[in-house]
Amino acid sequence: MNRSDFLFAKPSFIGGMSSVLDLGATLVEYNDSPNVEMADAIAMHSDWAVTGQDIAVAAEQWRKRQNGKAE
Repeated sequence: MNRSDFLFAKPSFIGGMSSVLDLGATLVEYNDSPNVEMADAIAMHSDWAVTGQDIAVAAEQWRKRQNGKAE
């Protein structure tokens, strides 16, 4: 998982065009889970995974800058 938008619908151009005619909102489909606790756990795991990736990228960029200054 590298995204933190697990519980959101994945929009598309065709989906947007068809939603104009979908007056009853029958075409809207969200990523669902068996229960609230599972949805929270999946969303939190995804959020922390993305946060960890961001920290790793920032640490690597910092390391490269430090190595560049030392040379």
